[in-house]
Amino acid sequence: MPYIHVQTNLPVSDTEQELLKTRLGQAIEAIPGKSERWLMVRVEPECALWMAGSDEPAAMVNVSVYGGAPASAYDALTARICELLDGVLSLDPARIYICYSETPNWGWNGGNF
Repeated sequence: MPYIHVQTNLPVSDTEQELLKTRLGQAIEAIPGKSERWLMVRVEPECALWMAGSDEPAAMVNVSVYGGAPASAYDALTARICELLDGVLSLDPARIYICYSETPNWGWNGGNF
């Protein structure tokens, strides 16, 4: 039950959004037991976003997971997310923050896991 929310100050075309969704679905497999089957993705383009006082292209990515994962899995996912944002949006990895949150409670379909 992962959720990935990508916020960027860049415009993102429908084609790029679809590509991000697909590649994030592949990248999430860096976390053991996670797959695109349960992944929810939100891409929020053209946000008011500044990093280090600059509005140069940047992104904030929030990754929420049910349960948790080893630090090595988060390291691998960070590398994959930075690589794909650079590849799809030409976004410098030094202008990307990724925040991870773990939760022991996750609701779906009228109940909780």
